[in-house]
Amino acid sequence: MADVQARLHSLGFAVFSDEVGFYGAATRAAIEAFQHHRGLRIDGICGAQTWNTLVEASFSLGDRFLYRRSPYFRGDDVASLQQYLSALGFDPGRVDGIFGDQTAHALREFQRNVGLPVDGICGAETLISLRRLQAPHHPDNLVSTVRAKERLRETQQRLSGSRVAVGEHGGLSQALGALRRRLSAAGARVVSLHHPDGSAQAQQANQAVADVYVGLQIDPSEQGCWTAYYSGYRDESPGGHRLAQLVQEGLPLSLEIPDRGVRGMSVPVLRETRMPAVIVEIGPPSVVVERGHLLADTLTRALGVWAEAPWA
Repeated sequence: MADVQARLHSLGFAVFSDEVGFYGAATRAAIEAFQHHRGLRIDGICGAQTWNTLVEASFSLGDRFLYRRSPYFRGDDVASLQQYLSALGFDPGRVDGIFGDQTAHALREFQRNVGLPVDGICGAETLISLRRLQAPHHPDNLVSTVRAKERLRETQQRLSGSRVAVGEHGGLSQALGALRRRLSAAGARVVSLHHPDGSAQAQQANQAVADVYVGLQIDPSEQGCWTAYYSGYRDESPGGHRLAQLVQEGLPLSLEIPDRGVRGMSVPVLRETRMPAVIVEIGPPSVVVERGHLLADTLTRALGVWAEAPWA
């Protein structure tokens, strides 16, 4: 706990009123504030996901050499590198703090263009050149965001023939079955994912080369519906944002439950999927049981509208 408190403090989340190593009200409030700031689920608990994000947040660009390896480098330093590259016109893909193949390609292209050794390693010399050429950047000006919108404009313009990954973590088999039948009737190819881990579902969706991912979850503690899309490191998924809006426009009304809004989040399944993705969370469970057919109908309609205009 002392390490957690030290990391929170270094990131500007004060825990002064708690003793070192003691999980008290101030530490819980600091964890919740950090979770909110990083787009995580807010529960005040430093579980594996929050701890990993705390560790990633401790890295600044230049603290370590960055290159393509397995497992991938992850952290704020990677996100800073991606923002530099994207602002300069070299597309690393979505700014997600994960040093994957597209980031490695963008880095090599940058090195080639500025006359550096093309080794795909962000070391001292490459970092000097990046900072020397840095451009003022804003999410709307990042080449990664612009190209993501271009790819959406060029994608298939109907639901029929699209590959839709649908994920759930248990308790939704009936609703998932109804959704699968509706989507199949509309001509979509459905990939059902049931792994309890969000990162594993993201990997499965990526391997299936899905065009879109929809995750369904139950919140037994609250009543209502909210839909989340990827947002983090001053970047977001434009296709995911559009789909989240369409889902949220219809689902609460259809199910006659409170509208809890659209949220930008950075949980693993949204951060790690390579296609537009959303998570739809609904509570209480009785709503899903009683109105699963309405849930399936509404989501299918939203996906149909989205397929015709995946970014607007």
